[in-house]
Amino acid sequence: MSELHLPWLELSVLLPLVGAIWVSLLKNRDRARKHSIAVCGLTLICALGEWIDFSSLGTFAAHDHWDVLQLIFHRDVFVIDELSAPLLPLGALLYFTTVMTTLRTKLNRFSLGWTLFSESVLLATLTCRHPWLIILLLAVAVVPPWVELRKRQQSTRIFSLHMGLSLGLLAIGQFFVGDNASASNPSIFAGCLLTAGALIRSGICPLHCWMSDLFEKATFGTALLFVTPMTGVYAVMRLVFPIAPEWALQCIAILSLTTAVYAAGMALVQHDSRRFFCYLFLSHSSLVLVGLGLVTPIGLTGALCVWLSVGISLLGFGLALRSVEARTGRLTLENFHGLYEHTPFFAGMFLLTGLASIGFPGTIGFIGTELLMEGVVEIFPLVGLAIVLAAALNGIAVVKAYFHVFTGTRHHPSISMSCRPTERITVLIVVVLIIGGGLAPQPGIHSRYHAANMLIRLREPVPQPHNAAAIKNELAISPQTTLLTETPKRKSNND
Repeated sequence: MSELHLPWLELSVLLPLVGAIWVSLLKNRDRARKHSIAVCGLTLICALGEWIDFSSLGTFAAHDHWDVLQLIFHRDVFVIDELSAPLLPLGALLYFTTVMTTLRTKLNRFSLGWTLFSESVLLATLTCRHPWLIILLLAVAVVPPWVELRKRQQSTRIFSLHMGLSLGLLAIGQFFVGDNASASNPSIFAGCLLTAGALIRSGICPLHCWMSDLFEKATFGTALLFVTPMTGVYAVMRLVFPIAPEWALQCIAILSLTTAVYAAGMALVQHDSRRFFCYLFLSHSSLVLVGLGLVTPIGLTGALCVWLSVGISLLGFGLALRSVEARTGRLTLENFHGLYEHTPFFAGMFLLTGLASIGFPGTIGFIGTELLMEGVVEIFPLVGLAIVLAAALNGIAVVKAYFHVFTGTRHHPSISMSCRPTERITVLIVVVLIIGGGLAPQPGIHSRYHAANMLIRLREPVPQPHNAAAIKNELAISPQTTLLTETPKRKSNND
């Protein structure tokens, strides 16, 4: 396996963990906030360094050059591949922007120490490919939001029940997975348990009520950080995708598509802003699972592109809504608030990110949504209409929410609602990513297409020993070569 030039992975995981211990010892909240921003910024730099370093290697997987944990566990603990390479910077960006946009008035309810701890757990999960370690990290990630709910004296019954059921199914399913399990020799019982556990973590209908319950009872920042990285989708890719037969993955696609349409309809009729965002996110994250269940290069490429575009766009959308709530309190979508005059930056970010999430032309989500649609129509011609319906409902819901929050009346605030410098920086970062990814989508599409082909190859039966070296060398060729050699050829009429 190739090696990175620097230990980017270990630094990305350990920096926020050390920062969490340091910040928890600080008594001054302003200092704790500044130090948290610095730690998140350094973590983002390390995650970007990992991505750049990995891209320069031209390989499918790599590990740290100085992997200290390898000496302890006698195996590669932190491994990066083409699936998770861009997910690390995305996860680090999520925490960096969330901490930056947290106002001082919210620090007594939003724990910076637990936030940095959860960032360390998330990045460790995204750099892990060992099934049991992934399940363990998914269990640890449940602790920060659970602790917050207890501190706020909120009921944890729904959250604990769903997370416990999900983790239990994942653990039992992984226990029954055989050593020789593969897509051609699947373990049906174990695969069903793993699929059920991962889908519960992803919020697939009908076991999705934990997500809306979390948004209602926890702080907006904590709920946003827990669901936006889509760790349930990551669990599907690592635990289910390599061993599930095609018919099982297509069943996941149908369930996810049903959830996408249902959640889009629910988002359209919500009166509470947090529940509105919850169902909007659930609809888009379900569309990612739709593409993952197609097992075709085009469909899987579209799903991986939508994964990144939804993460960026709904991150900005959620931060805009959170920043407005920090100034006005919880918003209701029954009345008009007329906040555009006082928060024009957030209004623009709200509308841009909302439209980008549904694949508006010129934004980062446009090409990915088109590829996903093409992949679905290729397998299920009539079902492709459901994606159009979900996108239409989500678009109507976003525009409707925009009008209710920012237009319709004149608001007379008693205090200044102007945008802070750190919030302006966050808005500019998100806008650059959304517009830049829409105007120059080729590098991202190229990377996701190569990753899709490699993931599909990993579902093939294990090669014989005399062919193992050839397969290993083939997986290590450059992305450019793979893209050219794996382009499917059309059959002629004489074939």
